[in-house]
Amino acid sequence: MTGVLVNTVAVFLGGFLGLLGGKLLTEKLNRAAMTGLALCVLYIGISGALKGENVLFTIAAMVLGSLLGTLLDIDGKISRLGEKVQELSKDRFGSVAEGFVTASLLFCVGAMAVTGSLDAGLRGDNATLYAKSALDFVAAIMLASTLGFGVALSGFAVLVYQGLIALLAGLIAPLLSPQAVSEMACTGSLLIIALGLNMLGLTKIKVADLLPAILIAPVLVLITSLF
Repeated sequence: MTGVLVNTVAVFLGGFLGLLGGKLLTEKLNRAAMTGLALCVLYIGISGALKGENVLFTIAAMVLGSLLGTLLDIDGKISRLGEKVQELSKDRFGSVAEGFVTASLLFCVGAMAVTGSLDAGLRGDNATLYAKSALDFVAAIMLASTLGFGVALSGFAVLVYQGLIALLAGLIAPLLSPQAVSEMACTGSLLIIALGLNMLGLTKIKVADLLPAILIAPVLVLITSLF
């Protein structure tokens, strides 16, 4: 769990540093930074989406995930929670929900998050998570400078998501084949693309409602492998 804790602290610290730095930027500079950051988010998403091995898994996971997420109203619940945090902070921290969802996806979606946590849980090898922590620290600074306090809060998502994988590694590892991890990353990367489009103001996709797709993708791979 050491690697998971280091990663969590890196996100918290980077988020708070970015929040302080963002206060020094004017509204015009913030908009410019947001545009540049959104383009980088799109690049990350497109790069990850191209690594999928079977587009049928991605399509099925996205459709089923969107239906389940909409029925559960995940986006609405996260938005309402973010609004409460903003009210308590007297709107000093910007869009908490947007920052939380964007950062959580960037930090939790991807092969490094899954394989690094499995390595930490199975072999006590934290090398991958330490490398990821350094990357997430820099990314958190950049994200928080424009998206605000929600980025720092995404450290909780990192702790829960990667912590559970590490703690349950012995049970999860046999179910997460390389293809399953690949399809998880691909599906999650599509959500990151949606985030980038939202950040540019081109769309208003309820990305949180698509989150179940990330979990459905490896399940579909597992089911098909049984036949």
